[in-house]
Amino acid sequence: QGPVCTNLGLKPGQRLTVKGKIAPNAKSFVMNLGKDATFLGLHFNPRFDAHGDVNTIVCNSKKVEEWGAEHRETVFPFQKGGTAEITFAVNQNDVTVHVPGHQFTFPNRLNLSVFDYFDTQGDFTLQSLSWE
Repeated sequence: QGPVCTNLGLKPGQRLTVKGKIAPNAKSFVMNLGKDATFLGLHFNPRFDAHGDVNTIVCNSKKVEEWGAEHRETVFPFQKGGTAEITFAVNQNDVTVHVPGHQFTFPNRLNLSVFDYFDTQGDFTLQSLSWE
């Protein structure tokens, strides 16, 4: 478990940029964005080799203990031992995720008007966090 941010206050039109280092023997890492640890609007989970997925980004949402349907992206721009810069742009109805050389959107299934919570877990060391 890496740092946990609360009271972020990210609203539509704002973006959060995360920079960090991926472990040399990485299996997967996670970034969660939501209201709090139990209401996650976006669970972002690049998997090098975890849960039966290889080089796949899996995204989901979570409401208390209930996960939604998994969304998979096959573009995988991450490398073990490398650095990563990921930007989450909050829109009215979804979040646009910018990864190196690719972007995709994930719906705001929980209809969150503000994203207050962010955390990282797994084989990723957070180096900087900025929002605008």
